[in-house]
Amino acid sequence: MQDLEQQLNFILELDRLKAVYRQVTVKSDDNRRENSAEHSWHIALMAQTLNGYASEPVNVARVTIMLLIHDIVEIDAGDTFAFAKQSELDAQEAKELAAAKRIFGLLPEQQYQETLNLWLEFEEAETNDAKFAKAMDRVLPLLQNMKNNGGSWAKHNVSKSEVIARNNLLDGLAPKLWTYVTEQIDLAVENGWLRNA
Repeated sequence: MQDLEQQLNFILELDRLKAVYRQVTVKSDDNRRENSAEHSWHIALMAQTLNGYASEPVNVARVTIMLLIHDIVEIDAGDTFAFAKQSELDAQEAKELAAAKRIFGLLPEQQYQETLNLWLEFEEAETNDAKFAKAMDRVLPLLQNMKNNGGSWAKHNVSKSEVIARNNLLDGLAPKLWTYVTEQIDLAVENGWLRNA
């Protein structure tokens, strides 16, 4: 019963992710800010839908789990805007690792190790599964910003080069998706939603 109690405590802790808000807004709901739990659900379904575009084999079940757990650390660490200053992004890494150890540590030891290792694999983005998962995490905000007249890009004066750098995992990994993304980025520049820099 101790394992079950630990697992249920972990599940209840996850409820707190619904209160972590991101910069991207939900156009279909009066442009309220999206929470991290919604984001994780959305990209998990996105990976299920788009995994056929990967040029290298990916295990979509592993990718999906990575996407469902990758932002759990934001319960403690909060969300940092993808295009924040580098010093903020660097500081976030240590906070997220500490959060991963605490939150995943609520699980029984074996599950803790498995979940932490999967989260670390996602963060390092060296395996095909992790690269594809991270690419999905980065493409969804692009799609959302494009459907919302630039959304958080326009609000924060983001540049074309920043969005290209953020999404370049697709280059070589999913060529058709990369072509689509670069076309969308060019369109965003034309529309004045991204700075041409």
